Amino acid sequence: MDTATWLLDSDPSLRWQVMRDLLDAPGAEVARERARVAVEGHGAELLALQDERGYWNNEEYGADHDRRSVFWSLALLRRLGAEPTDPRVHSAVERVQESVTWKYWDELPYFHGEVEPCINGGVLSQGAYFGVLGEGSARILDRLRAEQLADGGWNCEAPENSKVSSFDTSLCVLEGLLQHEWTVGQVPAALAEARTRGEEYLLKRSGFKRLSTGETAEGRYLNFSFPPYCFYDVLRALDYFREAGDAFDARLEPALEVILSQRGTDDRWAAGVTWPGAVYLDVDVPKGEPSRWNTLRALRVLRWAEVDAAPRR
Repeated sequence: MDTATWLLDSDPSLRWQVMRDLLDAPGAEVARERARVAVEGHGAELLALQDERGYWNNEEYGADHDRRSVFWSLALLRRLGAEPTDPRVHSAVERVQESVTWKYWDELPYFHGEVEPCINGGVLSQGAYFGVLGEGSARILDRLRAEQLADGGWNCEAPENSKVSSFDTSLCVLEGLLQHEWTVGQVPAALAEARTRGEEYLLKRSGFKRLSTGETAEGRYLNFSFPPYCFYDVLRALDYFREAGDAFDARLEPALEVILSQRGTDDRWAAGVTWPGAVYLDVDVPKGEPSRWNTLRALRVLRWAEVDAAPRR
């Protein structure tokens, strides 16, 4: 089976992104396919697992990397591309908005976030994506601006246990800032500058290297797994820069070489090591098997970087 056909032989959540990002399908066709996410496949399954109070697995976040919580369920729905205006999606988000709170953080409403910047970056992106803006997102943005470190990034261990930024936390925050900017349009200059400084933190390090030595900062940054949860990897980072809409930055050439080095002879990318935690749904294949999610993301990154990335037919 050729790569394009193989990618399309999949869940609606992946098909609509293949149609949009790789095949340049007409907008109306993409929209029709995307509308199926809420009514069949992984998206519909996940929506059906929410209880009447708005919770998944009775947790707002999930202890010990339990991925069946409100936070991780909404994060997955966003990555699957569930249409926020679909009545089923809207009702699910409305239940969260009305009932779910952070029980360990003064019962703050869910979309107001908590205290860790990596989590708050995720909540910010979810609120913006699903159209829940206002006091909650303002609270998160104020915290994130105040917590940005001198080197331009963020770290959940700062300031007590670290004075420097974390790749993982910084990318979580950047994704939230970008999604917020897409939703509201023009943002204050200080907020735009915060995102630029965060991007520079990653760009100066070629997306995965130590600034001091030029060596790979963490071996796990070369592991591509979907969903990525809060973990940083080179493919996730390059997909962020692609989504941000700027031209490819030459400082990311080493990161692009990592992507190309993992391309199989069958024009596909294998699944990496799955991140730990209990899940409701296995949306990708086991380690080492050809991964449609990794292949989609890698091909659209290469296309953005103007490398020959057309899925072979």
